[in-house]
Amino acid sequence: MTRKYKVLFLCRENSARSIIAEALLRELAGHRFDAFSAGPEPAARVHPFAVAQLRPGISDLGVLSPKSWLEFTGEWAPRMDLVIALDDSVDARHAPAFPGAPPSCIWNFADPLAVEISESERVRLFDKVFWQIVRQVSGFIELPEYTTPPSATVNAASICAPIVSAHGATTCDA
Repeated sequence: MTRKYKVLFLCRENSARSIIAEALLRELAGHRFDAFSAGPEPAARVHPFAVAQLRPGISDLGVLSPKSWLEFTGEWAPRMDLVIALDDSVDARHAPAFPGAPPSCIWNFADPLAVEISESERVRLFDKVFWQIVRQVSGFIELPEYTTPPSATVNAASICAPIVSAHGATTCDA
C-alpha cells in the first residue's frame, strides 16, 4: 500500500475554513492525501454555513468535527507531512510542536465569523472564502511534489515555495 501525504489545516475555532479545506482535500484527492483539521479553540460544532457550502459536493460530512490541535501533538498522533494555517493567528509561531516537526505554510483567508456583519453579508463571505479555498486546494493537489508518494524526508522549500495564499502571499516555516 502506498503511503499518503498527511496534511493538517489549522484555524482558530476549526468550524469553517479549516473544515472546508479538510473536506475538499479529502474529496478531491483522498487517494493521495489524508486530510485533518484542528484549532486552539475548537467550536462545539461545524458552522452551519460551512456545512451548507460543502453539502452539494462532499460525500461524507459525518467525519467532519472541530478538534483541538493538541490531539495532533502526542507521540501517538499521526505524523504530518505539512501543516497549513489558514490565518496568521494559528501559524507556526503560535501553534504547538507537532511530531516530526513538519513544515508549515500560511494560506490567509478572511474569517467569515470574525466580524459582526448581517447574515446575508456573512453568507456572501462564506461563499467567497469557500471558492478561494477550492482554488487553493485545487492548485495545491496539482503541485508536482504531490504526484508521487511521500518519501521519508520532505523538502520544505520545494513544498512551500509554490503555495500562494488567497491574497498572493506565500509563507513557509521549516
